[in-house]
Amino acid sequence: MKKYTFTEKKDTRSGFGDGLTELGKTNPDVVALCADLTGSLKMNAFADNHPERFFQVGIAEANMMGVAAGLTIGGKIPFTGTFANFSTGRVYDQIRQSIAYSDKNVKICASHAGLTLGEDGATHQILEDIGLMKMLPGMTVINPCDYSQTKAATMAIAEHEGPVYLRFGRPKVPVFMEGQPFEVGKAIQLTEGKDVTIVATGHLVWEALQAAEKLEEKGISAEVINIHTIKPLDEEAILASVGKTGCIVTAEEHNVYGGLGESVARCLAKNNPIPQEFVAVNDSFGESATPAELMEKYELNDVAVVKAVEKVISRK
Repeated sequence: MKKYTFTEKKDTRSGFGDGLTELGKTNPDVVALCADLTGSLKMNAFADNHPERFFQVGIAEANMMGVAAGLTIGGKIPFTGTFANFSTGRVYDQIRQSIAYSDKNVKICASHAGLTLGEDGATHQILEDIGLMKMLPGMTVINPCDYSQTKAATMAIAEHEGPVYLRFGRPKVPVFMEGQPFEVGKAIQLTEGKDVTIVATGHLVWEALQAAEKLEEKGISAEVINIHTIKPLDEEAILASVGKTGCIVTAEEHNVYGGLGESVARCLAKNNPIPQEFVAVNDSFGESATPAELMEKYELNDVAVVKAVEKVISRK
């Protein structure tokens, strides 16, 4: 089995910031808007280098979405930036009416997603955002796994026509996807296996790889697929894999309702019903603690993936 290693850990929000900085140099149509969180979203360099293309709207997220929609009419490509909770739940009506319904070319970029926002607690964490956004007709939903993939995704969505939700986080996580091309809607197979398919997104991709190594020691061969684009889902890649393995585990830092797991289950129900297990938050809000403590308590780690694999294989 292919082993993945890393030499450093970096936060995925920095991947967004660096990708946006590169876009600022190469694409004059890219503009950025922020709701009073420029430092947290790592948008400082873009703001410093292109002050005429940076709009600080203050703590007015709904207004930010309306302004972004308006900027597209003049041919601009707006990237909005705030926490995931404020990028979705707080402004869902504005996104639905002003962006999704009229198919505006807005890139909704959301940091501090999931439980790993950590100590700020349940009011700032969000575990429903993928579900909210994937239900909007025409909305592309992307959840990259590390710094490199987030940077690549940020740059790729500037070329993608239509509204996009790009989700990333605060904690420093292993960087292991350097040099990998990014294609919207195209899954990446990381390991080959014959006994079980593990499809993971975001921070859970690294945990899935660690789980695969532990499973190999138990004599279980796991195929790990990085699903960075949740909508549109790469059904072809998933179905090809489960055609070999006959069972699947989905892993995500999101509520079990409405996330990647449900999208995969729908795909399987239509095409190839097989045993599936879910690694996700079980219908609850988060709480205040360190990211590592929360991932352990809510069973979003390699240990949980291994348990899910052993359970799903027993159902084959």
